[in-house]
Amino acid sequence: MKKLTLSNTNRFLAGVCGGIGEYLGVDPTLVRVLWVLATLLGGAGIIAYLIFWLIMPSH
Repeated sequence: MKKLTLSNTNRFLAGVCGGIGEYLGVDPTLVRVLWVLATLLGGAGIIAYLIFWLIMPSH
């Protein structure tokens, strides 16, 4: 069973996008691009990133 966790190997800041990418089976760069777009289109990306960083466990 897959778990959503922070990535230890594919980190840029805290490993949130890397962990989401690994969980979904997509390239973490795609997740990062989508995150930047969400941030630029209203700022929700920053708040969501911080929330995920706090609630996602590490490996």
